[in-house]
Amino acid sequence: MSEHLPPPGLAGHLRLRPGRARPDNLHSTRQDWLARLAPGQPADQLPALAGRLFSLCGQAQRLCASLAVQAACGQPAGEDHAQALAALHEETLREHLRRILLDWPRQLGGEPAHAVQAANALASCPALRRPGSGLGELPQWLAHHLLGQPAERWLSAWELRPETHLRQWCDTHDGWLPRLLGQARAWTDQAQAACPLLPWPDEAAAQALARRLATEHRFSSQPDWQGQCAETGPWSRRHTHPAQTLAPATPWLRLGARLAELIRLALPDEAGRCGRGWLQTAQWPIGPGEGLAAVEMARGLLVHRVRLSRADTQARVLDCQVLAPTEWNFHPRGSVAQALEAWPAHGASDRVQAQVQALICAYDPCVSYEMEAPQHA
Repeated sequence: MSEHLPPPGLAGHLRLRPGRARPDNLHSTRQDWLARLAPGQPADQLPALAGRLFSLCGQAQRLCASLAVQAACGQPAGEDHAQALAALHEETLREHLRRILLDWPRQLGGEPAHAVQAANALASCPALRRPGSGLGELPQWLAHHLLGQPAERWLSAWELRPETHLRQWCDTHDGWLPRLLGQARAWTDQAQAACPLLPWPDEAAAQALARRLATEHRFSSQPDWQGQCAETGPWSRRHTHPAQTLAPATPWLRLGARLAELIRLALPDEAGRCGRGWLQTAQWPIGPGEGLAAVEMARGLLVHRVRLSRADTQARVLDCQVLAPTEWNFHPRGSVAQALEAWPAHGASDRVQAQVQALICAYDPCVSYEMEAPQHA
């Protein structure tokens, strides 16, 4: 199926302009390639095509496409659903590990020693060295290489008082990660305006999403929720802790939420709290030959809509759309754009660059970005 893939380099990128007003401070060149390439393809091949198009989160994309096709056919999740959920869990866990161990030391302004210690931790990580077989060792590895305390204790303290716990942990622990986050607090622990959290869709919301994806050409690239921009991420899960139902007040707390989710995914199963049941999926039959699916993945909530030529898996795709987390968070009027707008257009470019890099770490787009440096006064 490689002949159906877009040419290399067309994944798109973001252009950020700190200090400018919305919507002129954030521009995305991302395209919904699945919507362009899937029509005419056999329905049962859509999940594989989605996984190849979006290789960074291939398992989540395959699973979401599969659930949408099954819903369009009036079928429940297939017999392999449990196996697909396990693969989604592991993919999301590995993605959090890579971002924390590879991106954070480089983008949060850490000391050279932090990058060396992160690289050593990366080399020893059982979940990355032995995919599928090293998960049982991960809580102990986290305690030793990242947290400086048992993973369960860290998560319990986060659930009670996230901000207080994160501050105390950074102040009292000497490991590379608390020191890195502690140093980055100066430019990341500042309150910013943010959009409401994108809620988990119910039946009515699923119907509304499907209708808008089908009829509004720009909705999949610039979505809104009930007339407002919204944001999604590890801090807006279906099973979000009752004490954490509002958007984190700062980029620093969003970084903390990413670390907290890594710990949740690494801990043994506990319903509605951690383990393999933490990430949720759903599917909705919308109409004859039409289905919608949602999957929680590393960057937030992923949604697929598909319409088939007839209601069975031998059908062909008539049209489909992907609504990805990046389109919510990097909407030209969304949370990241609000943060960019609040920064001065003139000033110290080094300071603004540090803020932008931290913001990127917090919201984690699935594409590259470039920043237009602020002008000096």
